[in-house]
Amino acid sequence: MSNVEADPVETRCRPRAESAGSPVEIVTSRAVPLGGPRAMRVRRTLPQRARSLIGAWCFADHYGPEDVRDTGGMVVPPHPHTGLQTVSWLFSGEVEHRDSSGVHALVEPGELNLMTGGYGICHSEVSTPATTVLHGVQLWVALPDAHRDAPRDFQHHAPDPIERDGAAIRVFLGSLAGVSSPVRTFTPLLGAEITLVPGAVVELDVDPGFEHGVLVDQGTVGVSGTPVAPAELGYVGVGASVLTLANSAAEPARVVLLGGEPFAEDIVMWWNFVGRSHDEIVRFRDAWQAESDQFGRVDGYVGDPVRLPAPELPNARLTPRRRS
Repeated sequence: MSNVEADPVETRCRPRAESAGSPVEIVTSRAVPLGGPRAMRVRRTLPQRARSLIGAWCFADHYGPEDVRDTGGMVVPPHPHTGLQTVSWLFSGEVEHRDSSGVHALVEPGELNLMTGGYGICHSEVSTPATTVLHGVQLWVALPDAHRDAPRDFQHHAPDPIERDGAAIRVFLGSLAGVSSPVRTFTPLLGAEITLVPGAVVELDVDPGFEHGVLVDQGTVGVSGTPVAPAELGYVGVGASVLTLANSAAEPARVVLLGGEPFAEDIVMWWNFVGRSHDEIVRFRDAWQAESDQFGRVDGYVGDPVRLPAPELPNARLTPRRRS
């Protein structure tokens, strides 16, 4: 998914040390329109002023349930990416994906689509005519310096759910509850959808070397004793070996669990690019505007505009963002 803000914030993401056994930190979201005046809105949880990264997870948009008959759904023309992987995960609806590596695929509920746009890629995303309600998350993973020029790639995986103490768990990246995803990543990561029946309490053994984020989609979920409301993310720093998730409500609850080793590199994010410096971001933007072969072309997309133009760069150079 593209960051379609007209004035995207240029962000310097810097790792920070977390103490073992740190309490659950609540990260709220902000609303961002995904396109024009009738566009659907997404809730952006990462990056935030207080929290830029969870492991290598550097971007999280959460959207829906959205009746696309009111908004026109998701229509994102071809747009570029560098230095990252995109992770698409739906709860309902269907999105057509096309990219410059020649992949034409459908993103469907409960199935992972992971696109690698290291050196450069472009893609389009459009909800299908059969979609009435669109609901899901779009996530980005920053690539480490050694692999950030990786070639274009696309991986698909449909994880089977496993049952644990009233929880249905689908592990789409990494390992959890005795299940491992076959999808390749460039840093140690965890990604899973977890649905909790009313009254469920599940204890999950997790890697204490990871930091974790629990993004709540529906219901209010207790994360190791701290209530986290819908559209909020409960962050837990390194040192925790067990995460407890509890649903005390009379309705099912659902979360997306993200985790990873703290990312040890500074990154610069602006629009749809992940780089290492302001000057590098300028070069990426210039290459996209010049229709460089660095990003290739998307075949089969029909729409206006035929490709998403880059916003204007800020007048000021990047300064590191202060962290709490």
